[in-house]
Amino acid sequence: MALVLAGGGTWLWLTHEKPGTVSATDVAAPSRHGAGAAGGGRAGEMQRPQPVIVAPVEKADVPVYLDAIGTVTARSTVTVRTRVDGELMRILFSEGQTVKAGDRLAEIDPRPFQVQLAQAEGQMARDRALLLNARQDLERYQTLVEQDSATRQQLDAQEALVRQYEGAVKTDQAAIDNAQLQLTYSRISAPVGGRLGLRQVDAGNIVHASDTNGLVVITQVKPIDVVFSLPQGELTALLQLPGGGTGLAVQALAPDRQRLLARGKVLTVDNQIDTATGTVRLKAEFANDDARLFPNQFVAIRLQLDVRRDAVVAPSAAVLRGAPGTFVYVANADKTVSVRPVTIGPGEGGRTIIESGLVPGEQVVIDGTDKLREGAPIEPVSREDAARALAGENKPGDKSGGKRKPGGAPAGRAE
Repeated sequence: MALVLAGGGTWLWLTHEKPGTVSATDVAAPSRHGAGAAGGGRAGEMQRPQPVIVAPVEKADVPVYLDAIGTVTARSTVTVRTRVDGELMRILFSEGQTVKAGDRLAEIDPRPFQVQLAQAEGQMARDRALLLNARQDLERYQTLVEQDSATRQQLDAQEALVRQYEGAVKTDQAAIDNAQLQLTYSRISAPVGGRLGLRQVDAGNIVHASDTNGLVVITQVKPIDVVFSLPQGELTALLQLPGGGTGLAVQALAPDRQRLLARGKVLTVDNQIDTATGTVRLKAEFANDDARLFPNQFVAIRLQLDVRRDAVVAPSAAVLRGAPGTFVYVANADKTVSVRPVTIGPGEGGRTIIESGLVPGEQVVIDGTDKLREGAPIEPVSREDAARALAGENKPGDKSGGKRKPGGAPAGRAE
């Protein structure tokens, strides 16, 4: 009896399927979705084509940029101070006003300087009269000496007196010029053109030439400069360009790099590398006619270093990173994909330069790469088809929850 039971158990074990195996019946009876029967559902799902979006590899001219962070600096910053002491009579500017060089900004009480000028002019008149009389006497002494009616000593003394009065007249002229200069200083004008800051003193105060704060600060903002730094490794390529990099096109962007603020050019490259940071400083000039750049503002800088002509480019979305390094999924003619390692260069505008690994005309997968493997079947669809498939979400009568994959069955239902 024990032998019979043992033989029956052996026969049952040999004829029963092992757990996890797929029977021939299951493989021969695919479902309407292309998968096997219940025991082969997972294998069928792995063979189902994955909907993807592809794009071609092309040749194009790609600008090569260097990115940096810069600080906007005024071309010149001047603190307007008085050069004479006195009462500030009038303020002739408004805070934030744009002025030109020579515009009148303020006036200091001119009366003390007018009095000094009048005194100097009076002294000049007196000394000129004395000089005129001395010169007339000198002519008389010269005549008398010729007639032996006066001594040579008297003539020399008169000549010295004339020279003395001539010196006094020159001193008087200098006093007049100084008084006129002080009177000019009482009218304060803008030394440079630019934008005025906040007023530092009000009318009615006594101001002094030694005051440190001054009256107001002028910053020249048209044109304006931006100072930024580049790694020293980029210096060689920069200096090999015509002009040593000066004149290169520069873009000033908002810190989020989404808005273009201004366009300019490189003005100069610093003459030494900062050993603490390993960078070199550059200065770029911007016309700033619309005043979009403001002193001490932080901006993102894009320096156009070169243009790569006829470069092989692929959409940046196609470039992936993983165990093989940098790679892409190449769409084959038989609707399968191949993993292709690539060497990439700089990117711009959603495109990346492919140094090696691809040739123009090949198709690469740019969307739907999550479940792809080497040799996996795919179903290329256009962005329009994917958009239409997504537009079918939550349609009336869709009992699967409404979310569908582009080109596929509703998400969440086993295939």
